Amino acid sequence: MTTEQSDAAGGRAGSASRPAPGDTPPDATPDIGGGTDTAAPAGGNGGIDTDGGDGGTGTGGADRAGVDEAGTNGRAGAGGKASRGNEAGTDKSGTDSGMTRGHAEASKAEIASAGTDGKAVTDTKAEARDEAEATRSGTGDTTKAGDEATRGEKDGEDAGDPWTAFGPAPDPVLTRPRRAVRAVGRFVVHEWTLAAVASLALAVLMTWPTLRYPRYTLPQDYWDPSLQSWQLAWSGHILLTDPGQLWSSNTFFPEPWSFAFSDTLLGYAPAGMIGAGPEDALLRYNIMFVLAHALATFGAYALARQLGAGRIGGAVAGASYAYAPWLLAQAGHLHILSNGGIPLALAMLARGHGWSLRHGYRPRRRHAGWAFAGWLVAAWQLSLGFGIGLPFAYLLAGVVLVSAVVWFVRRRRVKRPFGRRLFLADLLGGLVFAAVGAALAVPYFKVAELHPNAARTLGDIKLYSPPASGFFTAPAESRIWGGLHEGARAALPWHPEMTLLPGFVLFALAAGGLFFSVWRVRHRLFLLAGVLVTMALAMGTRFLDGRFTYVPLFEHLPGWNGLRTPGRMMLWTTLLLGLLAAGAVTAFCARVRELAAERVPPWPGPWLRLATLVPLLLVVVEGLNVTPHPVVPRQPAVMRTVDGPMLVLPSSQNLDQPVMLWSTDRFQRMVNGGSGFTPDSQAQAREATVSFPDFASVDYLRRRGVKNVVVLRDRLAGTPWEGMLDRPVDGLGVTREEVGDAVVYRL
Repeated sequence: MTTEQSDAAGGRAGSASRPAPGDTPPDATPDIGGGTDTAAPAGGNGGIDTDGGDGGTGTGGADRAGVDEAGTNGRAGAGGKASRGNEAGTDKSGTDSGMTRGHAEASKAEIASAGTDGKAVTDTKAEARDEAEATRSGTGDTTKAGDEATRGEKDGEDAGDPWTAFGPAPDPVLTRPRRAVRAVGRFVVHEWTLAAVASLALAVLMTWPTLRYPRYTLPQDYWDPSLQSWQLAWSGHILLTDPGQLWSSNTFFPEPWSFAFSDTLLGYAPAGMIGAGPEDALLRYNIMFVLAHALATFGAYALARQLGAGRIGGAVAGASYAYAPWLLAQAGHLHILSNGGIPLALAMLARGHGWSLRHGYRPRRRHAGWAFAGWLVAAWQLSLGFGIGLPFAYLLAGVVLVSAVVWFVRRRRVKRPFGRRLFLADLLGGLVFAAVGAALAVPYFKVAELHPNAARTLGDIKLYSPPASGFFTAPAESRIWGGLHEGARAALPWHPEMTLLPGFVLFALAAGGLFFSVWRVRHRLFLLAGVLVTMALAMGTRFLDGRFTYVPLFEHLPGWNGLRTPGRMMLWTTLLLGLLAAGAVTAFCARVRELAAERVPPWPGPWLRLATLVPLLLVVVEGLNVTPHPVVPRQPAVMRTVDGPMLVLPSSQNLDQPVMLWSTDRFQRMVNGGSGFTPDSQAQAREATVSFPDFASVDYLRRRGVKNVVVLRDRLAGTPWEGMLDRPVDGLGVTREEVGDAVVYRL
């Protein structure tokens, strides 16, 4: 290579590394879609942004502006013009294109190496024109030479082009199996595949021994989990057999809309279509229990990554959100633990709108498909229950309202800030979300109309409102803090819903994130404000009597008066604290990389790498549990043979929940049922049958349509029905039959 060619190559490399004046440099942050994002166009494929990834760097496309290293007096443009002329004259036939390109490159090098005086520039222009003319005239000769060389080879002469030895080998043509293997390999090692697998593995370990005996045990207790196991089974069964009867379940006979007496977990209905009977119902519940933790971890990780946190920072956000100590007290409430759709939907919506907390709004990263998917995930989350879904719905409504106001204010400065496709995706997705919410709300409004006693009062809210000390008190299920906080729990009026510790490690990391973080200062302040507001809401009427926080929402927002436990607003506090912590951990990891770069060789040593994992390890350790997993009472054989409508005695809120689980073989209609409230008709049935069997109770049950009464011997002790088996049935028109450990009265 000549000196002129070397200089020209160096000039081109230098000019390519600097953008032209007025150009916007391409976005160089990596994208979830795999690899490094090189200025992907708007709507480009890929997944959620992974801005600020640990060690991730972007390679923006080189800007081919006409900046020349040699031209110091601003007259190098002539050289650029001549160079383009030479490029235009190259031979496209491929016969001697290597020499022609080399000649043009040499011409560019001579132009670029010109001096700074006007004469040198003029001479360079003349030489460039001569070279361009020579190149044009040589095109035809080159083609002829190629033909003659071909004829010479046929005659046995060696007339091959020596430059072909330096040409690149053609890319190998991959077969379909090899392409499939390569695609599978890329998928397996993709960040989001690894994140999903890690979330699932962590969920299995952190919830152990849930999957040890999944057909026989339930986490926490077998009261509410039995009810929710029945809910999963009922929704799957009825959607396969008679979807029109979804809301009139087989329990609480003869009450209509009985499936809406509590949160339904309707979004898990596809899982309920698999299997039948109590054992399959328990297995299904335990699997969904583990998957709910995995989805919560993955969703919070995705949200933190989309907002700009690094991988380890995102992992801290995910683990702290899914395994906060306060959630251990909610182990028996699957509808509260099933919260992973909230951060995942927010991450998808942010990705679809090209928005990141760290990098702001970037129109080129908008993707209508991700936005629409975010609305669908939000609708699915809402279908799991209004207990945590209702605040989420109001949050999304507030975001839409604020976005509309911002767009209206800036519409003249920013034209088409969304784009037609994204606008349609938001419109259709928002309509789907609203339609799902409205369809699910109708049964609950019907229940509120038919059962006024189902509505919550401010007295109920006050009963479940935790004091400020609850934010620093762990539940008994916490392996680390449970025993140490026993005295603090004893001071709480209702500790299962008032032990709201999100984690002392999380508190410390979030506090550090206020001063040392990758987030901007104003964003840290916004996150802090969100933490304080949600904590005030979680205190219910304990904070200034709720006059300016919870009570206005309770009185004016539709459906809010159905939320009994304000402490569950701690879910939002935990998520915001996790984002603050993710910003601090990401900044810490960046600082570790800077220190590692000063080392020789520039690679983090074992201790530096371990230091970046310490926050994640501490968060995980603080989430360890000692949750009990009691064995569920076995289904009595009588439940597989007796038809409905039926009443199982003894009956109470807790006693009826396993009975609902036992009915998953045949789903007989029964008076029994457990929910967040007791319907008047059920309370009357329990009261009327205390004297069963006698004329008044038998007559009452016949008028209610009950045909069979099942009495479970081993559950009578200590209940109002103890001794009923000693009463005669003569003259009542009732037959009595022994079936195993149960007695069946046929009316």
